[in-house]
Amino acid sequence: MKKIRTVRLKTPFEGEENAWDIYPRPQMRRDSFCSLNGDWELFSVKKNEKTYLGTIKVPFPPESALSGIEKTLGKNEKYLYAKTFSISADFLNERTLLHFGACDQIAKVTLNGVELGEHIGGYLPFSFDVSEQIRIGENTLSVEITDELDLEIPYGKQRKKRGGMWYTPISGIWQTVWMESVPANAIRSIKFTPSLMGVTVEIDGGEERKILTVETPNGLTEYRFQGKRAVIKLKDPILWTPEQPHLYPLTIKCGNDTVYSYFALRTFGTVWVNGKNYLALNGKPYFCHGLLDQGYYSDGIYLPASPEGFRFDIRTAKSLGFNMLRKHIKIEPEVFYHECDKQGIIVFQDMVNSGKYSFLFDTALPTIGRKKGVTHKASERRRELFESACEETLRLLYNHPCVCCYTIFNEGWGQYDADRMYEKLKALDPSRVFDSTSGWFEEEKSDVKSEHVYFKKLDLTPSEKPLFLSEFGGYSCKIKGHSFNLDKTYGYRFFEKREDFMNALEKLYLDEVIPMIERGLCATVLTQLSDVEDETNGLLTYDRQVLKTDGKRMVDISKTLFNAFEEQIQYVPKDEF
Repeated sequence: MKKIRTVRLKTPFEGEENAWDIYPRPQMRRDSFCSLNGDWELFSVKKNEKTYLGTIKVPFPPESALSGIEKTLGKNEKYLYAKTFSISADFLNERTLLHFGACDQIAKVTLNGVELGEHIGGYLPFSFDVSEQIRIGENTLSVEITDELDLEIPYGKQRKKRGGMWYTPISGIWQTVWMESVPANAIRSIKFTPSLMGVTVEIDGGEERKILTVETPNGLTEYRFQGKRAVIKLKDPILWTPEQPHLYPLTIKCGNDTVYSYFALRTFGTVWVNGKNYLALNGKPYFCHGLLDQGYYSDGIYLPASPEGFRFDIRTAKSLGFNMLRKHIKIEPEVFYHECDKQGIIVFQDMVNSGKYSFLFDTALPTIGRKKGVTHKASERRRELFESACEETLRLLYNHPCVCCYTIFNEGWGQYDADRMYEKLKALDPSRVFDSTSGWFEEEKSDVKSEHVYFKKLDLTPSEKPLFLSEFGGYSCKIKGHSFNLDKTYGYRFFEKREDFMNALEKLYLDEVIPMIERGLCATVLTQLSDVEDETNGLLTYDRQVLKTDGKRMVDISKTLFNAFEEQIQYVPKDEF
């Protein structure tokens, strides 16, 4: 069999040596911060025998070029990370916390010979109280990684045999490792629930008396209260929108603990206008013009070389007229959502799927029209792991104003009990919209009517729910010198010239998408923001070096789209006079 030729591609985001040594939790910052990123020792473990692999650069996964290792975890193999670091007496407080942004899939952590515990799941942060184990001076930290790509654990689009719409699997540490020292009675969490006039603040932990100082355009405003909850009303409130992403910085002082954060005022839901149901931002119909965002980078795979990679992607999407990104089956470091909050782009966030994928049931049958009546079985373990991950995702992202919608299941992958999952997650966060079954296999309960259309002309059926074209397009344009796979190309229509690619996209929006607005269409997701490995259907190349489309023409398409939507919601049918 002929070997497939792939090319190492470099993004333009490499900056300072330790670009990820930034505070990783933007909505709950303290002055205490110690990064443990940088050089770690990496070992392969097979049958309890260790083999030294070299120095790995954390937080990049070992499969990536930026890690310095560029090795895929083998069968029956584990990785063992080890790092020696020093802590001064000045850093320590009454309690010391060790944080991991994310490790894939199972991480067992040991500090100074004491096993701290094990975490299962590759996308969410976890922490340990190491007050008893930490030492002034030299400390030794180790992390044992097990990753058999267990399909019972949420795994996303990773596959051992990558290709087509499946990507290189990663393992190990892929987000920041860090420490902080806090008072004995420290704030554990903050929850902001906004309205159009103010915000409800809920604080878990900390002293009884609290002082909140909010930064407004009119100056600082101080609020004092006791207990866990306060409702803050703001004079002359400024609402958050993609066009004006206003954030309110604030400081919370609680005994000896001081936390810096921010919130925004916005609501996101649905509203009826002229007999149709629409998505609504701040109580008004709003068209979400989006791109599918996989969050993969050619040199870091799961993580860009620096946070500039996130900023670049968001800026590029906005510069082309888009106001939304659908974060596809991957949860990013909080820095990504912070940048979306600041720059003003709505995020439709997917839950990370688990369970075995079936080409017949999950792709072939829906493609020929069977889009109902299919579900999968899930073991008790898979249910527990998936549902706990969903709940933790809601908690992690609750305070980010950019996050407005969640996808629970995508195209049937691992789908089970969709109605029950909708009820469960909607009860935990009623402030967001939920797309229960993106694409197909819909059941009764979902906030939107979600459709994927790739291989035929758009012909959407009006619905009592907001009409959401949650995937479409997928047009491929392979750019020589900027494509990962030299031999294979994946997409749904193929164009050799960028001009032809641009013309086809323009025709797709003008001739097919915009006419659907009169049927109630109010959100779209074009596939996709960037190429990913074999997929060359991005507006950007995988290395982020080439933009394939004409920026001005893309903005003009966006304006035409928004104008058509505005005309539709302003239109009053004759029978309403």
